[in-house]
Amino acid sequence: MIGKLLSGALPRRLKLPTLPSQCRVCHAWPSQPVCEACVSQFAQPHTRCISCALPLPAGMRHCGACLKNPPPLDNCLAAVAYAYPWSTLVQDFKFHAEPGLVRSFATLLRAVPWVEPALDEADVLLPMPLSTTRLKERGYNQALLLARALEPTKTRAGILLRIQDTPAQHTLKRSERLTVLNHAFAVDPLLADILRGQRVVLVDDVMTTGASLFTAARVLKAAGASEVTGLVVARTE
Repeated sequence: MIGKLLSGALPRRLKLPTLPSQCRVCHAWPSQPVCEACVSQFAQPHTRCISCALPLPAGMRHCGACLKNPPPLDNCLAAVAYAYPWSTLVQDFKFHAEPGLVRSFATLLRAVPWVEPALDEADVLLPMPLSTTRLKERGYNQALLLARALEPTKTRAGILLRIQDTPAQHTLKRSERLTVLNHAFAVDPLLADILRGQRVVLVDDVMTTGASLFTAARVLKAAGASEVTGLVVARTE
């Protein structure tokens, strides 16, 4: 089953729905999983740090932490805050076998300023990988589904690998997250040439402290990527 997931095939129970449904937020019917009215109400654009996607006052580009210690991401883009209703929807997408939400998240991301240019300019989209254990538990990698919904022809699975399983990030302090992730990611040596001199978009569902994205970005740059942009649906604030 895992081999099929990695190659792109989805189990029948996880096939993405195409019919309209009831809005998951306001329960309007018929609708997409998240209707336009709810997107307008709960996804107002905010100025965000271009390096870590934390919210900023209008007119600013970098937060103080990124000015002091620039992260390895060249850009970081997020659609919404990890708050109601998106936090619930992301959890359903991630943990409750509801991959049909991926289209709503992809549409949400494409509406964010600078996301379309980042996707157009990217040479390759890489999903944040899951460990074998986590993938087996979950049944699919939500970041891979999201990357394919955004740019299927540029998405490559299997280049960036998760070689070490770690505790769930929300259970750890920031300092612990940075430590446990030090050796969690690697680039497949047989595919490393694909990254040399390339502009990479690193896709994930949620960014908390940034520890996972930052660690993965360092690995990608060490392998020769010229530029790494982080792209997430939701950012904790």
